[in-house]
Amino acid sequence: MNLKFLETFVWVARLKSFRLTAEKLFSTQAAISSRIAVLESELGVKLFVRDSRGVTLTPEGHQVLEYAERMLDTLHELHQAIDAGRVSQGRIRIGAMDTVVHTWLSPLVARGMERFPELEIELTTDTAINLAEQLRKGYLDLVFQTDPIRHESVLNLELGSYPLRWVVASGSHYARDYASLEELASERVVTFSKHSRPHLDLLTLLQARGISVPRLNCVNSVAAMTRLVRDGFGIGALPPALVTQELERGELRVLRVEPPPPDLPLVASWRGGSGLELVEQVLGMGRAVLAAYAERVGPAHFVLLPPVTDA
Repeated sequence: MNLKFLETFVWVARLKSFRLTAEKLFSTQAAISSRIAVLESELGVKLFVRDSRGVTLTPEGHQVLEYAERMLDTLHELHQAIDAGRVSQGRIRIGAMDTVVHTWLSPLVARGMERFPELEIELTTDTAINLAEQLRKGYLDLVFQTDPIRHESVLNLELGSYPLRWVVASGSHYARDYASLEELASERVVTFSKHSRPHLDLLTLLQARGISVPRLNCVNSVAAMTRLVRDGFGIGALPPALVTQELERGELRVLRVEPPPPDLPLVASWRGGSGLELVEQVLGMGRAVLAAYAERVGPAHFVLLPPVTDA
């Protein structure tokens, strides 16, 4: 019997909805229905009755639910017992987008090495799109990128966002007053890689203002993007958090043109299942490191979301 199907059955029973269960498990209603049908065929009983009021358990469904919850609780306890014995050793594979690497990832790695000296930490830096794909395929355990990852085995937590601003080299011809966003967009604008979240959000902003063909130059490296802006190549739509020192030294400055580029979200995504305790401990350290970073740099550089609490 497939334990994933049992978990699906339990969530349908709790939520009384195939649609809500599909959303909860990042799946589709068709997939949820298929799992329940397979489970009913294996058990030889009908588990749910669907009518105008929604989904309700049959008498047999109530009986199966009791056993299913026990089985899943036992499995969870087994994973915890196994993970407790190996949480301080082994390996964790962390992926992060460039912006995280250049702001607060190093303190997290240092804290992880200090707390778990025998733990092997593998780091991958890539675009959010590629990180999401690697997590789905099981090549990474925990990633920090821009969007929730819709997959039945992946959990997501929104952490906050990096404010973006229009940034220019102080000595360049771009360092001047602009009457409007439309005037600014007629210049060369340097932004993140093509089809990334900040690129698409920026396109949406400009197109909403009637700017259908902006001069966007997409760069897939944060280091290259900031270097191009420093060298006066164009106007950067980037987080001030990446160029704090240059702004403080006056080499770069922020243009006061409204509206600014949309903020860059930060989301943690990780795989459930075996090894979850280690991943969640590292994630907990990451949230503490990020909170300290946010307090140090202030809301102009990072806006921290408050922790989610149960009602």
